[in-house]
Amino acid sequence: MSAYSSVPLSPHRGGQPPGPAPDPSKSPPKAHRFPFLHTKKGIILTVVVVLIIIGGGLAGLAALPKHHNGEQSGGGSGGGGSSGQITSDSYFYGQSPAIYPSPESTGLGTWADAYTRAKVLVGRMTLDEKISLTSGTGANNGCVGFLGAIPRLNFSGLCLHDAGNGLRATDFVSAWPSGLHVGASWNKELAAKRAAGMGGEFKTKGVNVLLGPVVGPLGRVVVGGRMWEGFSIDPYLTGALAYETIVAAQSVGVITSTKHYIGNEQESYRNPTSSGGDNIESVSSNIGDQALHELYLWPFQDAVHAGSACIMCSYNRVNNSYGCQNSKTLNGLLKTELGFQGFVVSDWSALHGGAAAALAGLDMAMPGSAGLWGANLTQAVNNGTVPESRIDDMVIRTISSYYQMGQDKDFPTPGVGMPSDLTKPHQIVDARNSSLKSVLFDGAVEGHVLLKNENNALPLKAPRLVSVFGYSAKAPDQNNIGGGSSSWTYGVESFDYNEFSSGFVAGEISNHTAIAINGTIISGGGSGAVSMSLISTPFDAIAQQAYDDDTALFWDLSNPTPNVDAASDACLVIVNAFAAEGFDRPNLHDDYTDGLIRHVADACNNTIVVFHNAGPRLVDTFIDHPNVTALIFAHLPGQDSGRALVSILYGKSNPSGKLPYTVARNESDYGAVLDPSLPEGQFALFPQSNFTEGTLVDYRHFDARNITPRFEFGFGLSYTTFNYSNLVVSKANSSTSSSNTTLNTGEFPIGPIAEGGQADLWDVLVTVLADITNTGDMGGAEVAQLYVGSPGAVAARQLRGFEKVFLNATRTETVQFGLTRRDLSTWDVVAQKWRLPLGEPGLSIWVGASSRDLRLQGRVVL
Repeated sequence: MSAYSSVPLSPHRGGQPPGPAPDPSKSPPKAHRFPFLHTKKGIILTVVVVLIIIGGGLAGLAALPKHHNGEQSGGGSGGGGSSGQITSDSYFYGQSPAIYPSPESTGLGTWADAYTRAKVLVGRMTLDEKISLTSGTGANNGCVGFLGAIPRLNFSGLCLHDAGNGLRATDFVSAWPSGLHVGASWNKELAAKRAAGMGGEFKTKGVNVLLGPVVGPLGRVVVGGRMWEGFSIDPYLTGALAYETIVAAQSVGVITSTKHYIGNEQESYRNPTSSGGDNIESVSSNIGDQALHELYLWPFQDAVHAGSACIMCSYNRVNNSYGCQNSKTLNGLLKTELGFQGFVVSDWSALHGGAAAALAGLDMAMPGSAGLWGANLTQAVNNGTVPESRIDDMVIRTISSYYQMGQDKDFPTPGVGMPSDLTKPHQIVDARNSSLKSVLFDGAVEGHVLLKNENNALPLKAPRLVSVFGYSAKAPDQNNIGGGSSSWTYGVESFDYNEFSSGFVAGEISNHTAIAINGTIISGGGSGAVSMSLISTPFDAIAQQAYDDDTALFWDLSNPTPNVDAASDACLVIVNAFAAEGFDRPNLHDDYTDGLIRHVADACNNTIVVFHNAGPRLVDTFIDHPNVTALIFAHLPGQDSGRALVSILYGKSNPSGKLPYTVARNESDYGAVLDPSLPEGQFALFPQSNFTEGTLVDYRHFDARNITPRFEFGFGLSYTTFNYSNLVVSKANSSTSSSNTTLNTGEFPIGPIAEGGQADLWDVLVTVLADITNTGDMGGAEVAQLYVGSPGAVAARQLRGFEKVFLNATRTETVQFGLTRRDLSTWDVVAQKWRLPLGEPGLSIWVGASSRDLRLQGRVVL
């Protein structure tokens, strides 16, 4: 155990239900739980923390509002009212173990030079200057967050801006495909190219910190409003694409802020609210230790391994302690177990405590501290409540990140290309790069997933008459930042496009609609929504193709029961499933859209359905209609939406996307994780989301419950066919590991802590080879997926590798997978380490085209 280790969050595999603190007699001895109590410094700091929490008149208390306490190292089961309703958070004390002190950065790995330089600069700062770099200030530009400058030290400040899918609320930028769209591409190289291009635009606009990528929410709650911002429900796929994104974006000199750490799996009650005069705290994600490590922490571990210089903590509580002052997740997991060297920034206005948050591991509060830090934090240092060494580390972590990205040399003035008011005259900074048009287009194409293609309905071949229906075919009614609102309705819910485009500037979206009736969507809504300088709409691109082919074109884009010309060679129904920050989706289908599809299909024997969808969308009300011949999930493709769709519809591009989630037949098939958790009963003031399913989320759940999905995780069709053959599974025989020592083949990792955890977790222990052959007559790409079945895992099999290979007709290529120690291990909640299963019965290895189309199978015994 590390010096900062503690007992697991929960000594079992499921979620930890709310309740009194665990019985101390059933916990390991305190000497093992809190080894720092054996040191004088540790004892003093512990006493200080306890004083902050239990009261006293110290300055830190001024920054600890009622009901927003830091974690306690113990506590009773009180806090219940006469009605049995919990009225005080003292009821939950001890559910999230206290881990203090906050580890100081050390300059691990490639951070050594940046750390040394930062330490020197911070050493020249006054206390007030250091405190000023722990929270944001108002800015006279369009940055959503701004860290003030220190002119005498030639530090020009930092601009932080949204988001992980491209620049928001500004002009002359590209609208990139969303994270979910990239996830559906299953293309690591494409993820890197997108990130480098996007990062270049952020830098050109003077943005120091790119607020992305999103790896949380992972997508546990199927109707989650922000699932579209991340890559996939699967932690391996998400982690692999996040790794490529971070390395590429930071290579051009911007800091990535990987978010939202951790357990931020629903929008409902993510923030404190009030009802009937009662204050309701943020929902608590109660996550067991094994599920935390194997699912929700996994992609953050990849992010730290990639060198992400910033992690954003989340709004929610984790095991009943707020995410931005949770010492277990920040001090214990992130900064100790994973060796994180960068800084932790709060999500906007997610700071709930003063001294408690600083001691728990938060380094920067955004967009400011609302009076909780600032002068209060200075006073807390002066009276000994918070050690000045903690303040030093907070600032060193930030300045180290600044130096690590080379932002002290030739970096644009923070926010130079982002005026606060675009309606007034301003300096034009065009961040777009014409050489990246192919990346935007390829990214848009590859995220399309072909799910049905009966009778070779696609690709289209110069049809005589095409009829187009559906509200998602045309351009949105408005793309005018700072202009008026547009709220058209056609007998269904609509949304205000100004809210959609402005996101956090305008607050959370007020109308919780299931669809965007006002036009096509290229991203979801909220702070992750991208600005677009232009858009290729599906209808415009179809019209251009019709012109080129001398095809007649009929259309009705607003009528739920349109007339259909019986002579139509193809009827395209283009619709959407919308989602946004601030609310969870009301459902996974809507009657208006399903009715439109069935109406067209009743009259047209070649009905092709296209969904722009921000997450899973049920299709069972129409998918078996004999006239529905093709279905495409087009996801959120960015500005090249129409061109990409037409390229696929007409066979200029071969679809190669695969589902990054499971599509069920019924909403109930997803089980208890379909909907968000709400305040109820005893916990009406403290909403509880108990992750009792453990690791059985999405395809793991469907496999464990033997439920047949409509379309399984990893599924996607092509215009060609592929054959799998010649599986070879071999154990590594290298004499060296990633830590330049003899390869460790023992049960547990023994390497030193590096970025991302113990160094030998990243050693490749098993290599897998397989041949993929294009057996069709058209060139195309296949995603070969590798799944591992372990005797120590709860899930039957888990994704542990994928490679996308482009093959001309009849060509064969060998794909190679390297399985690391971490890939093959399960989290041991007792040993608090990744445990490798040694000996019989060994590990099962599958390679195939989806989670349920596993063409090759092998086995390896370690």
